[in-house]
Amino acid sequence: MNAAIDPAILQEAAGWLVRLQSETLSVADRAAFDRWRARSAAHEAAWQRVEAMLRGFGQVPPRLGGQALRQADRAARRQALRALAGLLVLGPAAWMGARELPWREWRADLRTATGEQRRVALADGTELVLNTGSAVDVDYSPTQRVLWLRGGEILLTTGRDPAPVHRPFVVQTAQGSLRALGTRFLVREEGGRVRVAVFDGAVQVQPARTDSGLVLAAGEQTVFTAREAAAPVAADGAAASWVDGMLAARNWRLADLVDELARYRRGVLRCDPAVAGLRVSGAFPLNDIDASLRLLEKTLPVRVSRMTPLWTTVGPRAAVTN
Repeated sequence: MNAAIDPAILQEAAGWLVRLQSETLSVADRAAFDRWRARSAAHEAAWQRVEAMLRGFGQVPPRLGGQALRQADRAARRQALRALAGLLVLGPAAWMGARELPWREWRADLRTATGEQRRVALADGTELVLNTGSAVDVDYSPTQRVLWLRGGEILLTTGRDPAPVHRPFVVQTAQGSLRALGTRFLVREEGGRVRVAVFDGAVQVQPARTDSGLVLAAGEQTVFTAREAAAPVAADGAAASWVDGMLAARNWRLADLVDELARYRRGVLRCDPAVAGLRVSGAFPLNDIDASLRLLEKTLPVRVSRMTPLWTTVGPRAAVTN
């Protein structure tokens, strides 16, 4: 049974996990950890949940990839702690579905935390914008320009390469590669598939496990897996609105909007199935998710309830009785 544990204690447990994996603790520190664990049954239960989570991540190297943690900078470790705390609150079912935790992202060349966005000018003049919870490795050589999307979402505007010899510009993902043909385009990793939308120029899409690819022209988008790419459809012109700090929704299901807003917020943000099918249109600020939730309450028959600071639900508004 997944008994409820105070999220504050789970947050402390996540902090101890990161410290134990990434720092050389003194004897006094170890004693402090033992005292914390013995403080109450809830503290012990929180640590037991940590250990259960680690067992669930069987493919993670021993000591939770400790070498990577020791080399990670403070921002990356804060991101890790937030991710761990969120998983501890969610419980075992979420751990098994979250095997793409930021273990591999901690050492990425460029990364963003939850709710953070980052704009970077690359050496060839390419502009790269990383959305929330994203990670990219940059691999430029005399013969090629490769960006490895390790997770999340990016918007690229390729520059005019100053190198004397032409170097193709490629975005590599686990599902395949994207070759830019002088362009502005968006790439989003969605679990076992990748979404790409082209706003200027063209992009050649090549799934990893087939010889059949396609070329997307400006105004087109597709999703692809390692085995196939879907037929192109019209690109959503508002798909990159996040670059300006807004989420533009046009006749979206409320459940889809809440899922998208959840990417920018710590903890759990969920939609009650009773209101999941409500349709929503509007522009929602991404730098203030609480303001976006208040806007939903004003425009739809919904109520935002908070069980804890880390658990928020958008549900039906209670009926008024006389």
